[in-house]
Amino acid sequence: MSSTTNQPNTRKAILTRTMVVFSGMCLLGLAILVGMFTIQVVEGDKWEKKREAFSLREVDVTPVRGNIFDCNGNLLATSVPTYELRIDSKAHLLNEKVNKDVKYDLDTLCRQLAKEVPGRTADQYRVLFDNLIKSGNRNYPFLSNVPYRKMKLISKMKIFEKGRYQGGLMITEQSRRERPFGILAARTIGFSHVERSDRNQKRAPKIFRVGLEGSFDSILRGTVGRQVQQRIAGKAWVPVDAETTLDAEQGNDIQTTLDIHLQDVAENSLRKVLEESGAGWGTAVLMEVKTGAVKAIANLKKNDSTGAYDEAENYAIRYAVEPGSTMKLLSMMALLEDGFVLPDDHVDLEGGETLLCGQRVIDSHKDEKIGLVTMQYAFEHSSNVAFAKKTNQYYQKNPEKFYAWFEKLGLTKALETDIKGAGKPLVKHPDAANWRCSTVPWMSFGYEMTLTPLQVLTLYNTVANKGTLVKPYFVSSISNGGRLIKKFEPTVLQEKVCSDSTLLRLRRMMEGVVLRGTARFLYSPNYLYAGKTGTAVISNGKSGYGKDGLRRYRASFCGYFPANNPLYSCIVVVNDLKGTNAYGATIALPVFKDIADKVYASSLNLHKDLKQLKKHYSPDMPLVSKASTDDLKLMLDQLGLPWKLNEELFQEEDALWASAQATSKGIEIQPKLHAGGIIPDVRGMGLKDALYLLESKGMKVVVQGVGKVQYQWPEPGAQSQRSKLVTIQLGT
Repeated sequence: MSSTTNQPNTRKAILTRTMVVFSGMCLLGLAILVGMFTIQVVEGDKWEKKREAFSLREVDVTPVRGNIFDCNGNLLATSVPTYELRIDSKAHLLNEKVNKDVKYDLDTLCRQLAKEVPGRTADQYRVLFDNLIKSGNRNYPFLSNVPYRKMKLISKMKIFEKGRYQGGLMITEQSRRERPFGILAARTIGFSHVERSDRNQKRAPKIFRVGLEGSFDSILRGTVGRQVQQRIAGKAWVPVDAETTLDAEQGNDIQTTLDIHLQDVAENSLRKVLEESGAGWGTAVLMEVKTGAVKAIANLKKNDSTGAYDEAENYAIRYAVEPGSTMKLLSMMALLEDGFVLPDDHVDLEGGETLLCGQRVIDSHKDEKIGLVTMQYAFEHSSNVAFAKKTNQYYQKNPEKFYAWFEKLGLTKALETDIKGAGKPLVKHPDAANWRCSTVPWMSFGYEMTLTPLQVLTLYNTVANKGTLVKPYFVSSISNGGRLIKKFEPTVLQEKVCSDSTLLRLRRMMEGVVLRGTARFLYSPNYLYAGKTGTAVISNGKSGYGKDGLRRYRASFCGYFPANNPLYSCIVVVNDLKGTNAYGATIALPVFKDIADKVYASSLNLHKDLKQLKKHYSPDMPLVSKASTDDLKLMLDQLGLPWKLNEELFQEEDALWASAQATSKGIEIQPKLHAGGIIPDVRGMGLKDALYLLESKGMKVVVQGVGKVQYQWPEPGAQSQRSKLVTIQLGT
């Protein structure tokens, strides 16, 4: 009976246990499901953040950017290493369980920091560390922009000296671009900057690349490295190990053609003139004649809020403006080379004002009521009337012939240089819709067209360089660690733009601008330079050039030196001038002269020529006087000075009068042609010769002083019919 009775109980117990186990498994499964739901749905964001906290990433390692040097090895731009310091407050030595002396060590560290890193006392540093340890911050930004010396000092302090994992000091190297010479050539040196967009914005990052930094960015920036980093608590990223790092390669260095000492002179002289005149902006460029190497380039703009002048824009390269009277050099080149005029040909200035194509052309000296003059005189005294009349006479019916000269000299398209972003010129083609009857005469003296200052300088440099057109350049070589990678040579764009006879006449005319013309006020007794002044009225767009008294002007001077053996060419442009004294000779020329003086003072190789010039060009030497050709030859022979005739200019049989000029090969005798109807130039002559020449023209002469003729009135080249009375001032 008992056996039978126990069987149902056993089954019941087994069934009960089975049900309990089954129920437990069901509950466990349900708990797992609830847990999965909770983890994935309810706490999904929480666990996702924890997962991200320990993820890996691969990042770029920025290389050290290459340096930029001037021609003498002076640093113009360099990358200065700086460091960011962060603290991991869970480092071993900051933990009391690991380091029993942590309180003592922290006191020592805080005293050292207070001494070397001003801004906090030792007690304040101690409070900072106590708060960090309590918070458990593993990535506290401690210091930024720390120089190398200071970084090394801090890394050797108590606790920190044990390294990153033990002492908790995390060091990240950064780089900051610096220009040791401040704003000198700042716009030409430029910058390269990438403005990253925000994560929430889909726009692409903006890239700013300016000047040499921008144009040579791919060479300067080097090769980017790669590094695997792990994210730890506190959102800090740390390198995994050295084996996962691909080192970055430092960028190449570039050596420029700039001379920082000449750059300093150019900028200071330009700033002085700008401040005195209150002009809007100005630029000055100095270039080697034979190579096209730019030695100095200053660009200064007035800050409207402060009134100071800064390097804000590269006007020399980027800004195309109406050049004004400096374009008379190209007009004269065209007229000479095409066989239309000679320097001694005459033109009637009509009192300084004429009407062409329904528009008035006016000379700045119209009040003098000058009539018949030579083209030499017209160039030296910058007559708009003369050049407008001559170009209109010979090119109005064939304007393509005149336009071809701009095209031949590369002035119809942007000038390609090492620095990208050159301004695009505007030189009208005769087929253009805005071509007018007045275009040819107005282009002859630099209006109805725009050119960059560097383009104008290239034109003058070509004349100084015996007709060879070279491209301006700014970088001479690329190197890395002192190892030469590439050397840049001068680029010849055109071997010969015109004949030697035309070049000789042009150079003599530009010398005349300095000796007798608009630039005579800054004649140098030590060396001779040549060039042309320019004064342009600034256009106000559709409103024209404004009324008298409200007009704004642009003054310029472009030329080269020394005149007998040109080594450097230079242009100075000062923009947005007001007043009656806004002329190239009074505003721009002084900057040119300062730069030239500095070059002579610092270039020993020029001193020999300078002494020679003083010897042969002294006003006390007979050879600089004007006299009869035969007397001049006899005088030079008796002095034992070598001389030669300028055969190209000595073509007239009645060239009875001559002048002499020093050259590197001796004395050159040039004819002084005195055509009928104009007042001859007797300056520099003795009284006997001056009286003979003037009285032979039927003029009455008033003599003042003793010695040689220093001044005469009316000036040479004026129409003699207007005045039969000539006053000459003698002196020694």
